Amino acid sequence: MASILPPHGPPHGFQAALSGWRQWWHTDVVDTVDQEEVIDKRREECAISARYLFMLAMSAGIAILGLLLSSPAVVIGAMLIAPLMGPTIGMGFALATGNFAWIRQAARTLAVGTVLSILICAAISLLSPLQTVTSEIAARTRPNLFDLLVALFSAMAGAYAMIRGREGTVVGVAIATALMPPLAVVGFGLATWNWTVFSGALLLYFTNLMTIAVVATGMARFYGFSTSLSERQTQFQTFLIVTSLISLAIPLGIALRQIAWESNAARQINTAVLEAFDNRARLSEIQVDYDTDPIRVVATVLTPQINPDAERDVARVMNRQLGATVDANITQYRVGTSDSAAEEAQLSRARASERSDRRRAEALAERLALIAGVTEDDVLIDSERRRALVTARPLEGATLGAYRELESRITATEENWRIALRPPARPLPAVAMEEGEPTEEGTRAIALSVWAAERLEMAVVVEGGSAAVARVRELLGERGVRTSAGGRNAPPGEVRLRWASPGSNTEDSP
Repeated sequence: MASILPPHGPPHGFQAALSGWRQWWHTDVVDTVDQEEVIDKRREECAISARYLFMLAMSAGIAILGLLLSSPAVVIGAMLIAPLMGPTIGMGFALATGNFAWIRQAARTLAVGTVLSILICAAISLLSPLQTVTSEIAARTRPNLFDLLVALFSAMAGAYAMIRGREGTVVGVAIATALMPPLAVVGFGLATWNWTVFSGALLLYFTNLMTIAVVATGMARFYGFSTSLSERQTQFQTFLIVTSLISLAIPLGIALRQIAWESNAARQINTAVLEAFDNRARLSEIQVDYDTDPIRVVATVLTPQINPDAERDVARVMNRQLGATVDANITQYRVGTSDSAAEEAQLSRARASERSDRRRAEALAERLALIAGVTEDDVLIDSERRRALVTARPLEGATLGAYRELESRITATEENWRIALRPPARPLPAVAMEEGEPTEEGTRAIALSVWAAERLEMAVVVEGGSAAVARVRELLGERGVRTSAGGRNAPPGEVRLRWASPGSNTEDSP
């Protein structure tokens, strides 16, 4: 009798195990999924409906309020609504099945939801008396490894739950955690004309969105969803589907490359810092800022032997390994040379005090940079004297009053700190006069002009009627502002102020 076995005999070992697993997977897992029902339900959730728009508006409103209040509990409340879960996971299933019409529907729903959420959050931010960059907002202005992992696990959980028919609030919270808060921060950045916040949050949103869509596509394909379940596609539609997958994969790959580089750099930096000391040293704390040039490393090391060249050694090693310039700032505490109990108590107090001061100064620098639209390198921090200075980038439509309000708001949150936000040289306000004295509005205009002149260290030219000019110059001079008299180019009942040209003849009082 002829043998019906393969030429090389029956499968064995790893091949047999793999064959058995594939058979089990298709028989006991894939074949138990009602794919037509899953697709119908997913398509239904991708449609733009009144419920979708309403729930989206409510989720966006709650999210931006939670971010402005820096309240994680309120932000989580926005996640419970989870309106973006349906079209986001739906996009993944549409790509997996190659259904061109479904892809267009999901993309349109996501685009409408994204724009609507940004506009709602921007409107609320504009109307809000609180426009300070809180810690919750600052935490969502740059994608990192943990943000990516949140999106990755959320997508896997969401796709699995929907395939197995177990979707619910918990899965929706996971998806919304990765999407709605960054989207709300985009709206805040738009409302405050803060490009750093706007662009960073938008990058985080799209990175998470692409991660969820690509992972959902992979999960759907893994569970047997294929193009055979969709209507016949034209070659052009197939080309567009492949293009969509590539357009998702390329920016995601770039983000993954940067995140992987930073993670590897962090491990190398930790090793380099410890290798600068003997094997008894311990790394108490380390912080790395990759956004600065050079890369800034701040570390605290507990060591029995102080190494005065540690910072130079670490910088040299990192320059060679990373191919980038590194600025190392290492604080060393000697341990193991005195009574252990007293030593530990003293060391704990020193570490706690230093850590608190440094974190507060770094947080303040980060907030000032975001508010001013500049990098942290442009913020001058004097921790010993508790002073901070930043020169704001010109923002379209922002007046001197807007910059002064930003300074006042962040000053109110930082006790015992003197904060100065230097504005661009915007036009000075006119001073309304009545019976030879400034009106209430005129008094506010003088106060704003004094603030701007102090920040910019510039002189002011006063124009108008002679008596009114003399009075306004007197009031400005009492506040230390250098002034000079200009022409009479001002309507009756008003004094106009403008910045003096550099080198012009001014004086401290009329």
